[in-house]
Amino acid sequence: MDLQFSKEDEEFRSEFRAWLDTNLPQDMRTEDWWRPKSDDEQFQIRRDWEKKKAEAGYCGIQWPTEFGGRGGSPTMKAIYDEEMAKANAPRTVNPLGLAFLGPTVMAIGTDEQKAAIIKPLLHTDVIWCQGFSEPGAGSDLAALQMKAVPQGTDYLINGQKIWTTNAMHGDKIFTLARTSEGAKRHDGISMLLIDMHQPGVEARPLKQITGESEFGEVFFTDALCPQDEVLGGEGNGWMTAMLLLSFERGSSAIGQYTEFRRQWDAVAQIAKQVERDGKKASQDPVLRQQLANSLVDLECLKYHSWHVLTATSQGKDLGYEASMTKMMWSETFRKVSDTYEAILGSAFQVPEYQGLTLEELTTMALWSRSCTIWGGSAQVQRSIVAERVLGLPR
Repeated sequence: MDLQFSKEDEEFRSEFRAWLDTNLPQDMRTEDWWRPKSDDEQFQIRRDWEKKKAEAGYCGIQWPTEFGGRGGSPTMKAIYDEEMAKANAPRTVNPLGLAFLGPTVMAIGTDEQKAAIIKPLLHTDVIWCQGFSEPGAGSDLAALQMKAVPQGTDYLINGQKIWTTNAMHGDKIFTLARTSEGAKRHDGISMLLIDMHQPGVEARPLKQITGESEFGEVFFTDALCPQDEVLGGEGNGWMTAMLLLSFERGSSAIGQYTEFRRQWDAVAQIAKQVERDGKKASQDPVLRQQLANSLVDLECLKYHSWHVLTATSQGKDLGYEASMTKMMWSETFRKVSDTYEAILGSAFQVPEYQGLTLEELTTMALWSRSCTIWGGSAQVQRSIVAERVLGLPR
């Protein structure tokens, strides 16, 4: 494990940090600045800011320069994630496009698709959604039922997708549909690139426990998709989806560690201020132990992230070991949130308590409940590690 960044990496850190200092106002880094703005206002501000960041060369850090990226190394991407988290910078408005669609198009897209998709995605001119899950097809994605029937030069699409991130702000959606019937459930599936601003496509918000509507459900009723808007070729949707999801592998969790450590520090400060049973929560030995345990888990996540970063910097493919990273960061996040809940008791659900503004930590605690489910549930990840990493029998 290499615990040091190169001179070139540190020069990039200084350069990017200086750009953030100049272009990200201090008040924009606080929850108070964002709180009075509507979801649509917040999204547009983030979209404009990210476009500015892309124009300055600070998006697509590892993307090849020929596609508008910086051509950077895995360590530069880790530094980028770390500095973004330290600055409490606005999160990306195109997470699924940047993480999954862009790299897939670079790998297997046609020249026309590369020209039409990559630069507009990077500069937030087009916001992409991912349409995989359906009401009856979540973890068992091969059970999907949405149909795409050839009609002239188009497909006629009917069906529904659910748990669609950015559904209410999406311009286009990369989605899986059945374009033909096959002998196996994985056959006959294609990945379509569909315009969401057309008759027959309706996005409806899903209200989350946090009060936000980051997710939505999308209904397709006789919607159209040109037959040349297929990524990876007709009938190859399953393999295209597996390639697309593989780009999550090998990513270091340094950015997550930095964000979670900042939240842990905030939780520790809260423990020094709120009272439980007539004394400060920080004086309770059980709560102190829980704080310490969650900090230990955080530091383990940090060193695991360094291990991943060292391996990927050496060109190694971690493969199924990436499931360990997903388990570690999601469960560590849950433990930090559980500690916060233990300190406040049932009051963790409210935005203000004993004169303290807690909205950011309350949102964290509520949101953390989902992180061990989406992106591969903890149970599924444990099975992958047991069978593929440790070689245990099924």
